[in-house]
Amino acid sequence: MNRVPHPGFELPRLTAMLRHALPRFIEGVIAPVAVFYAAFALLGLNGALVAAVTWVYGGIVWRYVRGHGVPAMLMLAAVGVTVRAVLAAYTGSPVVYFLQPTLGTLMVSVAFLASVPLGRPLAQKMATDMVPMPEAFLRHERVRQFFLRISLLWSMVFLANAVFSLYMLLNESIGTFLWVRTSVVALLGAGAAAVSVVGFRRCLRHVNGEPAAA
Repeated sequence: MNRVPHPGFELPRLTAMLRHALPRFIEGVIAPVAVFYAAFALLGLNGALVAAVTWVYGGIVWRYVRGHGVPAMLMLAAVGVTVRAVLAAYTGSPVVYFLQPTLGTLMVSVAFLASVPLGRPLAQKMATDMVPMPEAFLRHERVRQFFLRISLLWSMVFLANAVFSLYMLLNESIGTFLWVRTSVVALLGAGAAAVSVVGFRRCLRHVNGEPAAA
């Protein structure tokens, strides 16, 4: 039986991917927590909410001034932060501010899980958004199975993230929630990312080692 021909495909170097991802991780994960907590300790809840909103919109203005495009996801994040800040200020509870993204994480877990039986693994969509891949390569059975398994992995990671975050949010102080939750989520994400990259490199070695058939 003829196999589907596939062009060779090489994953960019890990150091190059880290240089691309690390600034975004610091900007999107570490810095907002630091800004919110510092303002919360010094200025109280309302000051922290103002600081969080200012951080997001400041990032948008900075990109615009430098002539860089503003991603649609960042604009959506700005709207989400604004709504969360207004609700938290109205209720006077910082728990409300963090509850929405925790529930959002749970929905992301469900989306990853649902994409598997549909045969449209969400992990593949995210990977191809970052690293364009040939269609023939993506149709390879080993590649399809890899992305299905990785989608299941990330579904479990996001589920663990959401459950742990909800527990911390409802049972611990905001300071403990911010730093412990951020550390645990970062470790979970780093572990899942490492498994994903190592698994993909192994998949590539098998696929690229096969002779292409007409």
